[in-house]
Amino acid sequence: MTPVLELSDVRFDYVAGPAWARRRVPALHGVSLVAGRGETVGLVGESGSGKSTIGKLCLGLLRPQQGAVMFDGRPLDRRALRGRFSVVLQHPQWSLDPRLTVGASVEEPLAIVGDGSRPERRERVAAMLAEVGLDPSFADRYPAELSGGQRQRASVARALVTEPRFVLFDEAVSALDVSIQAQILNLIRRLQEQHGFAALFISHDLAATRYAADRIVVMRGGEIVDEGTAAAFYEPSTHPYTRALQRASEI
Repeated sequence: MTPVLELSDVRFDYVAGPAWARRRVPALHGVSLVAGRGETVGLVGESGSGKSTIGKLCLGLLRPQQGAVMFDGRPLDRRALRGRFSVVLQHPQWSLDPRLTVGASVEEPLAIVGDGSRPERRERVAAMLAEVGLDPSFADRYPAELSGGQRQRASVARALVTEPRFVLFDEAVSALDVSIQAQILNLIRRLQEQHGFAALFISHDLAATRYAADRIVVMRGGEIVDEGTAAAFYEPSTHPYTRALQRASEI
């Protein structure tokens, strides 16, 4: 499988403390992972395990201090790759401006990359809303007029409207009711089958990740401690930390 996104032996440290007593706090220790076209890689682990740091590196918000982050075989360049990768966040209001209509928010990424005329962009928005299960009339509504599940569908539409090669789902269903979670997870799987994007699904929820992902990577203390196919994670793991996550997902 040709990698769309690849982290190779990545190390990253944060700098903490007052100016007169700076210290380096290791966040990642030589992490390597690959996401191929049409593949979803799940990334699970407790808070502070390094998941969010990996997400920021994948979006070009941070640069590795060691190793490399590659996109389609080249060093990731955030500016050059605008529209080629996107993110769906835990809370839809983080990506949907409450002052803008849903249609304007979904159209915004197209306007930023200069893709199409205004009428063409509006047609793309209507088609994308329909793909995520929202009537095109929702384009004229404001986020506050939508339910939580509808807002997350609009966030997915915004993320996919530029037809990205890679999408980061960062706790994308954790703020939703269980019944709505299943709907959004099914939507993500269907859209990936249709569009073939690579995806990284970051979550603390192993059950949701098993459903969404093809492969799962387990993080702890800035390192990968376990990985395998999603199917393998339905069986008890040999790694004690993964077993603890499995038990937690059954509660």
